[in-house]
Amino acid sequence: MTQPRTPAGTTPGTDARPELWQPVLLRSAAALVFGALTIFWAAPSVEVMGWAGGLYLLATGVLLLRSVPATGLPQGAAPGKMLAAAGAVMAGAGFSLVVLHGDLLFGVVAAVGLGLAGALELACGLKLRGSHVLARDWITSGIIGLGTAALLPFFIGLGAHALLGVAGGGAIISGVLWVLSALTLRHDARSAAGKP
Repeated sequence: MTQPRTPAGTTPGTDARPELWQPVLLRSAAALVFGALTIFWAAPSVEVMGWAGGLYLLATGVLLLRSVPATGLPQGAAPGKMLAAAGAVMAGAGFSLVVLHGDLLFGVVAAVGLGLAGALELACGLKLRGSHVLARDWITSGIIGLGTAALLPFFIGLGAHALLGVAGGGAIISGVLWVLSALTLRHDARSAAGKP
């Protein structure tokens, strides 16, 4: 999904830094660990759901915030602010879920956090389409976040296992997306370093 370092016909002003693959890989790891937890935990309690889902959103938000400088976006530019806002929203939702537990609370807070962050990532990807190496990935990740957010409220009445299953399904899909992006970024960084 990740585009070449400098797509044809674009300006290299938003070239990502070589270390961008690291926070992207960490983000994928957080998503895949959470997704695996939701698959293998047969009967999670409301507390487990709050802690697991909250820590996933908190970790993803912090990792997204930490990745903004490595994206190479100009400081103070709208796309960078959108990504930072997405990270802050996810981190805030995650912290809320760690502290407060309940099926309804999880369904609403996780849906709002994932939905807002997804909308911001989607907007950032659309704004930078064709000019940034991660634009397509932000678009896809935004759609996944919005889709997960839209589904969560329908599963509130089914309890913790169903809610974690929906959130975990979205996490696995986005985790696979981000691991592929990280590996592509890593390969591109090595190729660029090897060129004279």
